[in-house]
Amino acid sequence: MAILSKADARALLTKVLAYSKADECEVSLGGQESGNIRYARNAVSTAGDSSTLSLSVSSTFGKKTGNASINEFDDASLEKVVRRAEELAQLAPENPERMPLLGPGNFEFKDSIGYVPATANMTADTRAEAVAKSIKVAKDAKLEAAGFLENTTSFSAILNSKGLFLYDTNTDVTFSVTTRNQEGTGSGYAARGFNDIRKLDTFAATSIAASKANGSVNARAIEPGKYTVILEPVAATYMLENMFRGFDARSADEGRSFMSKPGGGNRLGEQLMDEKVTIYSDPYNPELPGNTWNREGFPLERMTWIDKGVVKNLSYSQFWAQKKNVKPVPFGSNMIMEGGNQSLEELIKGTEKGILVSRLWYIRMVDAQTLLLTGLTRDGTFYIENGQIKFPIKNMRFNESPVIMLNNVEALGKPERSISVESYRSYLVPPMKIRDFTFTSLSDAV
Repeated sequence: MAILSKADARALLTKVLAYSKADECEVSLGGQESGNIRYARNAVSTAGDSSTLSLSVSSTFGKKTGNASINEFDDASLEKVVRRAEELAQLAPENPERMPLLGPGNFEFKDSIGYVPATANMTADTRAEAVAKSIKVAKDAKLEAAGFLENTTSFSAILNSKGLFLYDTNTDVTFSVTTRNQEGTGSGYAARGFNDIRKLDTFAATSIAASKANGSVNARAIEPGKYTVILEPVAATYMLENMFRGFDARSADEGRSFMSKPGGGNRLGEQLMDEKVTIYSDPYNPELPGNTWNREGFPLERMTWIDKGVVKNLSYSQFWAQKKNVKPVPFGSNMIMEGGNQSLEELIKGTEKGILVSRLWYIRMVDAQTLLLTGLTRDGTFYIENGQIKFPIKNMRFNESPVIMLNNVEALGKPERSISVESYRSYLVPPMKIRDFTFTSLSDAV
């Protein structure tokens, strides 16, 4: 029952909405079916399936709103959750930022393209076969692998008292693996995520991780300082994810982000990054499809946030748009950065001296105003000289802002879909060649 069709979801939401006595009411429904398999030391440790379905009711009287959720779907339970939301609304304080619900209006809502039957039809055997390929690579390379593979099929739907009904469905499969030698002196990592299981090659991904693990043995120490770096997509994703959260007009206008202008206001229209940098959202991108509407009830279309280094748009909620007398701009459901045509190998070949960074981790904010971040390299860091990887180097701590980093872009490669294991969100970003990336100290961790 976890995955309801569009018609079944609408029928259930209509039944629930009929119980409402509030001035405004919105009912949301979400379900997910997932399966996973975890392995360590070249052996499966756990595996499982889960199925969840939940319903939430938001009832409003004037500017007072109450919310209640339930996962029981008999008629008595459905009426009970509506009454509970109404009771909570009467007890709640008024919300001065409460905005009226949206109706269907003149918006066009198109179906999402994120659902792939092949992924929805994955079984325990499918997952086991994919992991078996990964483990074989590790054994053949005399390494130990630890990894996690999970596939999900999900849907979400809302119906409100203004007559707005929205429905989306999606599939996803994520895979990550760490390979290490038995001595614990070499480590490699790979992560992949797709809507379509047919695009996932666990053998190839683990082969890359294995190559880095064996290649990172006997790492040498070099002096910290400013270096030209090549960030693989996984490493670049970890840096950019923190920046994407700042594409919000309110936090910028209130002086709380790197998009804030000294003295007040935001940086809309400013040249903030190198001309090579263009960042946009597009729920209909075939490599990274996303949800086609947001929770306020606005449709999501392609939206450019950074255009050739210029801040083109910031997101405005319905409330903040009214306050600033502008049109609402919903935040995107995905993030994509344009790149070039070079492969990672070609970026390395064109580098006289530099450092190849496979992955970053333990990233923390130092200064929100400049978006200064600190963190560490891991799972394979290598010194480049005359276009070749010469030797592995010890991991280092960095202090760098992705905004400054994107002002120092020398070249961008072909965009690849990459996962952040911090949020388990996928992004489409290129490998990046960056000058003057700041390393501050050495780390003995592998």
